[in-house]
Amino acid sequence: MSDDRYYENVQEALRYLQSAAEGFQPKTAIVLGSGLGSVSEKILGAQVIDTKDIPHWPRCTAPGHAGKVFLGKIEGRPVVLLKGRVHFYEGYLMRDVTFSTRVLGMWGVAQYVGTNASGAVDTRLKPRDIVLLEDHINYMGTNPLIGGPEPRWNARFPDMTQVYSPHLLDLCERAALTEGIRTRRGTYIAFSGPSYETPAEIMMARTLGASVVGMSTVPEAIVSKAMGIETVVLSCVSNMAAGLGGEILTYEEVLSVMEETSAQLGTLICAFMKQLEDNAL
Repeated sequence: MSDDRYYENVQEALRYLQSAAEGFQPKTAIVLGSGLGSVSEKILGAQVIDTKDIPHWPRCTAPGHAGKVFLGKIEGRPVVLLKGRVHFYEGYLMRDVTFSTRVLGMWGVAQYVGTNASGAVDTRLKPRDIVLLEDHINYMGTNPLIGGPEPRWNARFPDMTQVYSPHLLDLCERAALTEGIRTRRGTYIAFSGPSYETPAEIMMARTLGASVVGMSTVPEAIVSKAMGIETVVLSCVSNMAAGLGGEILTYEEVLSVMEETSAQLGTLICAFMKQLEDNAL
């Protein structure tokens, strides 16, 4: 597919969403990771759009990713919430993985709030902890910005010094304090998956300075930052990474722990949306 065709596909998907939204303009985008879909219940009276109805939108195939778009308000904040994402390991190209991010950026959202399930690389972390990302390591072997130069998207060589907005991190921590929720800051390392990492790979990740590990998020964060969207990511620890906990890693266990964590995450996201509204962002 040519870069021009891809751009037009994004525009077509955006036109569909704008038509369905009937004038609703979201300020903040929220993307829910594995097993965290119940956070969508925080949007009262939401308009729900099935992604299979949106032109060119990639289909979610991973467990715990419903493939729904919610439009509405959380604590008075107009949001577009994606219940599920697609992953590189599903066989998609990077431009498919970040298709939704491109649409959200073209829609004019000011903030991109990502969430994910992750494995703890830092042994001080434990399952159900929430880590606010302050940096990442892209170990997926590719980059979502690879392709011809496209000035309608972003600069050819966008700066990645602060992918995750320090201001949004501060507001998110303030929101967590108001709700008595403990958070940590850390660095996320992304592998392509779908196999879990080996103990040797996790040892390498610790040496590189990673706090948590996963198979998502980084492509979207790179595109979001490149498009000039303030970005913050809340990573929910589901398990100790390979070689650190002794147990056999399974996706069923990840989903189970994330379902238990989703209530706390929902509370934090609500408080964070209130902070954005109170600070007129």
